[in-house]
Order: sequence, then C-alpha cells, then structure tokens
Amino acid sequence: MLTLLNLLSAIALLVWGTHIVRTGILRVFGSQLRRILSHSINRLPLAFAAGIGVTALVQSSNATALLATSFVSQGLMALAPALTIMLGADVGTALMARVLTFDLSWLSPLLIFAGVLLFLSRKQTRIGQLGRAFIGLGLIILALQLIVAAALPITESRGIKVLFASLTGDLLLDAMVGALLAMATYSSLAAVLLTATLASAGLISLPVAIGLVIGANIGSGVLAFLNSSMQSAAGRRVALGSLLYKLLGLLLVSPLLHPLVNWMNEQQTFEAANLVIGFHLVYNTLRCLLMLPTVRWMARLCTLLLPEKHLDNGVARPRHLDRSALETPSLALSNAVRETLRIGDLVDHMLVRLQEVLQRDEQASGQEIRRLDDDVDALYNAVKLYLAQIPREAMADADARRWAEIIELAVNLEHAGDTIEHMLGKLQHHKTARRHSFSEKGLEELNEMHEQLLANLRLGLSVFLSGDRQGARQLLREKRRFRVRERRLAHAHVERLSQQVVQSIETSSLHLELIADMKRLNSFFCSSAYAVLEDGETGALPSEGADPFSPPHPAQDAADAADVETPKAGGERG
Repeated sequence: MLTLLNLLSAIALLVWGTHIVRTGILRVFGSQLRRILSHSINRLPLAFAAGIGVTALVQSSNATALLATSFVSQGLMALAPALTIMLGADVGTALMARVLTFDLSWLSPLLIFAGVLLFLSRKQTRIGQLGRAFIGLGLIILALQLIVAAALPITESRGIKVLFASLTGDLLLDAMVGALLAMATYSSLAAVLLTATLASAGLISLPVAIGLVIGANIGSGVLAFLNSSMQSAAGRRVALGSLLYKLLGLLLVSPLLHPLVNWMNEQQTFEAANLVIGFHLVYNTLRCLLMLPTVRWMARLCTLLLPEKHLDNGVARPRHLDRSALETPSLALSNAVRETLRIGDLVDHMLVRLQEVLQRDEQASGQEIRRLDDDVDALYNAVKLYLAQIPREAMADADARRWAEIIELAVNLEHAGDTIEHMLGKLQHHKTARRHSFSEKGLEELNEMHEQLLANLRLGLSVFLSGDRQGARQLLREKRRFRVRERRLAHAHVERLSQQVVQSIETSSLHLELIADMKRLNSFFCSSAYAVLEDGETGALPSEGADPFSPPHPAQDAADAADVETPKAGGERG
C-alpha cells in the first residue's frame, strides 16, 4: 500500500511541476508568447514552428490550446492557422518528453535551489516568476526519478501484475485507458512519461505502451475541448479540430500497429522506455506533418459541426475578456485594457450622438444614446468582475498599478456614460417639452466645448493605452485650457443675459448645467494622465504656455495651477 501511495504522490508531483512551469513561464513571457502566436498566422509553416516552440517552453499543449482558442474567439486569428499551431503543439509535447527522459538527475537539485532563492527574494518580479519556473522544472525531473523508484517494487506485486495483464494490447482499450490517464493527470506529457517508466519497469508490454501513448494524445485533445466550453463557437472549433486530428491518427496507425510492434521488438539495442518515447516523437511528427496540408479543410468541417449561434438580447457582450487568461495576470490585464478601450469607443459614440441632439434634436440619436449607455453599463460590469477574478497576489508591482489604472478608467467611463444620458434628458425636456432653443451664439459656444471634450476623450484613451508621458502632459494642458474656456463661456452667457437676449434667458439654467456637465466629463476623460505622471511632474505644467483664447486674470491663473497640481481621487481632479 505504501509503495502504491509513493507512486501516486510521485505522479502528483510530476503534474504539479508541469503546472508550476506553465504558470511561471506564462507570467514572465505570457505577453511575448501571445505576440509570437498572433504574428504567426500569415504562413502555416511559421505557425507550426510557433506551436512547437511555445509548447516546449510552457511544457503543456493545453496551455498553447488555451492561447489559440482565445485568439480565435476574439477574432484575432483565423481557424486554419490556429489548427496549425495545435499540430505544432503536439510535436512540441513529444520533443519535451524526449528531453526529459535524459539523465538529468544532477540538474534537479540545482534548479530547485536556484528557483527557491529567486522566488523568495524577488517574488513579485519577473525574475521571481522565472525562479518559479525553475522550481517546477526541477520538480518534474525529481518526480520522474521518484516514479522509477516507486515502480520498481510494484513489479514484484502479484496484484499489480494481474491488473496490467488485463491490458492485452487491444488498441482501442489501451487508447481509452491512456486517454483517461492523461485526463486524470491533466497532462499528456505526464501520461507519456509515466507510460515510458512503466514499460521500462516491465509492468506493461510494448503494444500496450503504444496504445497508452496514442490514448494520452487523445486525452489531451478531450481536455482542451472541455476547457474551451466557456469559449464562443469559434474558439471551440480549435479544440474540436485538434481532437479530430488525434482521432484520425488512431485510425491511421491501427493497420500498422502489429508490424510496427514486431519491428520495435527486434530493436534489442534500445530500452523499452526509449522505444516508447521514440515512438511518441515519430508518431506525432509524422501525423502532424501529414495532416498539415489539410488544415483548411478541417477548418471548414469544424465550422459546419459547430456553427455560430447569434444571440442578440440588445445589450453588448464582452469580446476580449478571456477567462482562460485569468491565471496569467499580464495576459488578463491586456484583455481588460482592450475591453475598457471598447467602452471608451462607446462613450465616444454617445458624445457624437449628443451633438446631433444638441444641434438638430434628432429623436433617433436620443434613442441611440440610451441604448449605448446600457452597453456601457454591461461592459463596465463585465470588466469589473473580470478584474476581480485576477489573482492579485500573483501580480508584479507594474501589473498591480495597471490593474488600478484600468478599474479607475472603467469607473470614470461608466460615470461619463451616465452623465451623457442625463444631459440628453435635460436637452429633450427643454427642447421638446418647453419648446426652448439656444441662441445662435450660445449654441456655437456649446459646440466648441463639445468638440474640445471629444478631442480630450480620444487623447485620454491614447494616453491610457500607450502610457506616453508627453501625451499625458499635453492632456493636462488641454484640461487646463478646457477649464479656462468653461469659465469664459459661462461669463459670456451671463453677459448675454444682461443684454436681455430672450433665447439666452429661456435656456439659461440648461446652458449653465450643460457647461458644468461638460466640465465633469472633461475631468473623467483627463484622469488617465495622472497615472502616467505620478511622480509630481504635473507641478511644472502651469508654466508651459498660456491659454490660447485670452490671458486669464492672475487670480484665475493661480486657481488653474492649483487644479493641475493637486490631483484628487476618482475622476474629478479639480
């Protein structure tokens, strides 16, 4: 019983080691690996090589499958290149199985020791996460040694011999067992290495080992398909195509199994473990190369088997919030950034529609604004919940700051959407219910403020995306100019009241309220500059150039300087 427990614990250590390597590598190089895969879609050989390289690095074809399915789900990659990447991932897994069967016992303690030092000393940095990957790789090598040591006594157990004797070389039965083994260990790599160890210990025959290896490949395909259940139909097609390719491999090798086993048995110079690992490598390489020209046909078949279901409930749904990336903060934050920028685009559209209502009182534009505000609310809630699921303890300092920037901008954009909808209600009440209209000069002034507000929104989104310090300085200068213009136009409106302009008198309260709302919106849109210039640099901004419209009063200039120099929490910073 103790021997069996030792074997199970060694298998668990092998699975845990592959998990640690995968998460560590993705946290350090996740963005780069994502970029490599996304840039490998123009030529199929390049995509095939990218699948091999990424899988060899992260020690898991399932991790590569998650990346590829997320790309297809988000519309960043066509199905055929994604299937090519998955074929390369199968070869990458076979290559790593070959590497890990070499005598690397001297490397295990070195990797674990160095990894622990790096991880504990610099846990929240890229170096610390790289140390985490070293620990995982050392544990994989150590686990393989423990599996061999634990399997040796088992060979003397009569019960275990009877159990494995029930596997008589029936390919379908052995493949099913191998698939279950891969699903239980959550890794085809672990299942193949375990199979090689069992064959080396004499617990299973060579035909059984070959069946288990083929089944392990199928099991990894089933795992990838199950993991893609939360993806769109486009993402699930990647996992389905990969699974179908592995089932086709089983059909192709079935007629050749007995001649192949006879030939392998004649190779007396090779150990059983080497024969199993060699078969795994050659089988996957030949299978994937033979099927590489058929990826476009497979893509069409998967599209027919999994058609897209169009569900339109009138509310926008998130496009970029890939749940499979949550374990890798850098990837998850990139997804959240893209979805937040999408919210910014919706707010931009709301502002454009608001100007149409302001000028021509179009009812269709008002309805569009209300619909867009519902979309903004839905996407904001999705981004908020997505960010809440990212493990904060695994974030580096830079990622933690970016997390705060994203949630702050998302909150500000949601408030901006609500403010624009309130502005719409005020406009429609005065222009429709009361039949009031702005004076020609007043409407011109509001249009000027609106255009500057729209420009500041677009500049603010650009600064948020790029983190450009020069753009952030320009954004704060534009915020100051907007504040100066807001004061001047408010004074100009009061001047028209003193001149008894009837239209100005009728719309006075609405005019001043719209100016105040635009001032609030401008604060929301310019807030991203403060995160970029968080070192007190904003204190130098008031001296950089004067307001282009008119020289302000010294007291007014001092108030504007205080507004720029002293940012407050939230969207309203002055």
